Amino acid sequence: MKNSKKVISVFIALLVAISSLSCFAYASNGDYRIVSPYEDIIWEGENAHTAYKGNLHTHSTVSDASVDYPEMIKEYYNQGYDFLAMTDHGVTGKAWNEKQAQLPLYLYQYITGHTVTKLTDEEFIGITTGTYPLYDGTIRGTGMTCVTGGNELSNMTLTKSHINGFFLSEGVGNGYAGKENGYKESIAYIDRHGGLSHINHPGDWLETNVDMNNVYDEDAIDMFSDILLTYDSCLGMEVFNEDNGPTNYDRILWDNLLMSVLPYGRSVIGFSNSDAHDLEHVDTSFSIYMMNDNSVESVKETMQNGAFFPVTRRLKGNNVIGPAKEIDARNTDIPYPMYDSVVVDGHKVTVKVKDCNKLQWIANGKVIYSLDVTPDMYGKEITIDLDTIDGAEEFLYIRCELFGKGGICLTQALTIDDGTAPMEYKKEVTFESVLSDIIFEFKSTRLYVIFQELVRLIAGELR
Repeated sequence: MKNSKKVISVFIALLVAISSLSCFAYASNGDYRIVSPYEDIIWEGENAHTAYKGNLHTHSTVSDASVDYPEMIKEYYNQGYDFLAMTDHGVTGKAWNEKQAQLPLYLYQYITGHTVTKLTDEEFIGITTGTYPLYDGTIRGTGMTCVTGGNELSNMTLTKSHINGFFLSEGVGNGYAGKENGYKESIAYIDRHGGLSHINHPGDWLETNVDMNNVYDEDAIDMFSDILLTYDSCLGMEVFNEDNGPTNYDRILWDNLLMSVLPYGRSVIGFSNSDAHDLEHVDTSFSIYMMNDNSVESVKETMQNGAFFPVTRRLKGNNVIGPAKEIDARNTDIPYPMYDSVVVDGHKVTVKVKDCNKLQWIANGKVIYSLDVTPDMYGKEITIDLDTIDGAEEFLYIRCELFGKGGICLTQALTIDDGTAPMEYKKEVTFESVLSDIIFEFKSTRLYVIFQELVRLIAGELR
């Protein structure tokens, strides 16, 4: 009897061991799913979504640009944009045929010979319905949607800690002067008034054109992460801005922020905008939104769910995530790279692409897969299988980039869900953190910043 009990015990132990080994083997293969912002997109056939080109950050003589308000709008219309938000500094945009608020700060526009006008009712109807003639006299046939309630805060800061607010009620934010280094204050203001926001050109604030390594600054990453984890209404950051002069490395900062906040269940949506102050910069950076229709409601929903592709026409080379050499297709007819589809199946992601010569996948800030793309591959399936990538079970996200003669196009981050509950975010308060906050507040006083800029001016290093 005792021997039979021993045999049974050994048999049970063996089963447990085998079960444990099998569980271990399964875990090593990666028990996770890839969550895509494009999962609800219908790519082809009946009811397929349409790709709409749009820009959510631009300026006119209503604030500090050199182009009159109607002229700027007409340029976007002629360049084939499908929707546009005017986001003049400190001025919350109204319908394009309404007189925009005028701040005393920008009355110099009249002194310098510029005009500050608005679209006529006829022009507004024509542009928003597509019946307004293009420069060559032809009729476009599709309208450009007017996205109101946009405002770039703040209009009085030297540190360029700018935030774009969206869908603000009329008058909210007009004249908002802001605070130096005041990202959090501006976002809190927008949040209180029911708007959405994103962080504008953070590399400009970080001065990465002076030192690229600033995108790795731990204090800056902690500050932006705290903002994103505190305010759901702040959707993300600009990964491309204008021609990316001072913001050439913002994709690297984007990766750093994704790695910082994803463990808490928060992603970071990447935006791309022309931030044009003159007509030459309209064709610099923009986004392609996948939507059922070209309406303000659809634009807002897509901003929030991330079902769009950031594009830029110009980016300098870098040796971290590329491109190897500068790409510059501004104001040319060269087509920019684009995705025809992004489809997830288990641990595989399949894309169809066009107008590019290189594709690369990035995970946790590093290139994990790259492929030279030839024209005969356009429109055909290109698949990455994470089960074939070493360390894939440790990825927090993956994202794809396309390089081509006509520019660069990105997917949003496709996040990795391993079933683990997100960590609870609570900002740690220590003596060192309190001291750091005090120093930051002191350096954010207007007097300190003015003194700092004067010193730089004397040294020939003004921003």
